[in-house]
Amino acid sequence: MKNRIVGYVAWAATGLMMTLATGALTGTAIAVTAHGAEHGAGGMRVVRIGDAPPGDDTPAAAADSKQVVVDNFSFTPATAAVPVGTTVTWTNHDDIPHNVVSPEQKFKSPVLDTNETFSHTFAAAGTYKYYCSIHPRMTGQVVVR
Repeated sequence: MKNRIVGYVAWAATGLMMTLATGALTGTAIAVTAHGAEHGAGGMRVVRIGDAPPGDDTPAAAADSKQVVVDNFSFTPATAAVPVGTTVTWTNHDDIPHNVVSPEQKFKSPVLDTNETFSHTFAAAGTYKYYCSIHPRMTGQVVVR
C-alpha cells in the first residue's frame, strides 16, 4: 500500500494535524511518534483522521456571549455593546497577570494568568465601566441595551 497524503498539512513540532477541507482548517491533536525508519522522515506517522463535515466549518458564536481579549495592557474591544442577558468573557492573552474590576463592585475577577478567563452575565441595561486594578490605566466598558 502506498502512502498518500491528500488535503493535510502537518507540523511535527507541535503535534497538531490540520485538515484542509471546504476552504477551512480544522485541527485534531495527534501523537508525535519517536524517530524511526518505520515512521518515515521526521519521525511522524501521518494517519488520516477523517474528513471535515460539509458546510460552514466555522463554529457559531453563541448569541448570548461576547469575548473581550486582554493583551498588550489593553482590553479589546475597549467598548463592548451587548443585549441584556449577555455573558461577557475576558481572556488574558498577555504574558503578565491582569484582572477585571467594576468600580461599583458589580463584578470582580480573580487575578488572571495567561490564557485564563473570567465571565460575567449582564442582566440589566446600563453602562458598566471596568479596569485592571493591577494596572489602573487599563480601562474598558460594557454597554448593555
